[in-house]
Amino acid sequence: MLDLKFIRDNPDKVKKACENRGKPADIDGLLSLDERRRRALKETEDIKRNKNIASDEIAKLMREKKDAKGKIAEMKAISEKEKSLDEEIRAVEKDIQAALYNIPNLPHESVPVGKDASANKIVKTWGKEKKLDFKPLTHIEIGEYLDILDFPRAAKISGSNFPLFKGDGAKLERSLINFMLDLHTKEHGYREISPPFLVNRAAMTGTGQLPKFEEDMYRLKDEDLFLVPTAEVPLTNLHMNEILEGESLPVYYTGYTACFRREAGSYGKDTKGLMRVHQFDKVELVKFVKPGTSYDELEKLVGNAEKVLQKLDLQYRVVALSTGDLSFSAAKCYDFEAYAPGVNAWLEVSSCSNFEDFQARRANIKFRSKDTGKSEYVHTLNGSGVALARTVIAILENYQNKDGSVTIPEVLRPYMDGRDKIVPPKK
Repeated sequence: MLDLKFIRDNPDKVKKACENRGKPADIDGLLSLDERRRRALKETEDIKRNKNIASDEIAKLMREKKDAKGKIAEMKAISEKEKSLDEEIRAVEKDIQAALYNIPNLPHESVPVGKDASANKIVKTWGKEKKLDFKPLTHIEIGEYLDILDFPRAAKISGSNFPLFKGDGAKLERSLINFMLDLHTKEHGYREISPPFLVNRAAMTGTGQLPKFEEDMYRLKDEDLFLVPTAEVPLTNLHMNEILEGESLPVYYTGYTACFRREAGSYGKDTKGLMRVHQFDKVELVKFVKPGTSYDELEKLVGNAEKVLQKLDLQYRVVALSTGDLSFSAAKCYDFEAYAPGVNAWLEVSSCSNFEDFQARRANIKFRSKDTGKSEYVHTLNGSGVALARTVIAILENYQNKDGSVTIPEVLRPYMDGRDKIVPPKK
């Protein structure tokens, strides 16, 4: 959420930022509401002053045993006007809050300006394409041959676009999760959290999923709880309505959750196999940092996500998202795309974002400076470290062999009972 005072002082800058994002916002309407609220507050202050004067006059008349009925009637009228203004202020403040919740974050000045993903910039590539001397199979074909993926049975028990991992497929998924958690906790300094998979409306609002993207979320029918779309939500909201001590920053958390998304806007996109599913596993990285360090911390976060892909020896590229492709809450974001030869596509497997104080304002997360004793909003960052559905695609399709087996990446072998291949189960 943007600071209302900042919007008031910089309306043209905010309008331009929203325009660059392709997400126009009614800034003039918001400022009109703000002006109405400020007028009502001033009028309320005048009324309070007049009430105090009238109260003193009534007390004086009563001490002098004079008729105070006129002043009492005047006081009653003033009180009714005050009550009416208080109701108006509450209503206007509710409208202001709703308007603020729907204004996106301002892109950082380094973000490429463009209307959509076509303006994204590739800033780094790593690794080489694995040369296969045969026509590569897709992960769907590999999964069926090895009996490690079962989409028909997943559809039978849950519906379309849900995954079901079997045997070594399930073990591969679990191995990836454990490998990433071990890497981030042992080498990158993150503290592991195992959070709830259901969160309340305040938590979803704090990180920016609500109110704008409610249609993409899974919500319980009888309780105002949501299945987590990402571990970013519970991990960031661990410090909702808290003031952290400045000396404790930066704070790093990592956690695994299943992630649930309705993908309401995915019509027309490739939804075959594991490409775009309603449930997937992800290891998330979340940071709470001081404002002056957040862009250095973003680059470190990028390095943490990169290390996962490098250790898996997957070819990938890092893409700086343009203003038109940036998520609602992010000020700057890098996507990681791994190449998958079977589907012949670059697949997004991670996003690393700096939200500056946008989420912290919504969730009311601050830190106290030791030097000044004053509190200010932290900057929050998060990144996928990494998302597994498409990473599994990349592994199966890059490590496939001509005989249909899949070589297990070396870094995962200790988690896969020391084996070096996934082969079809014995009949």
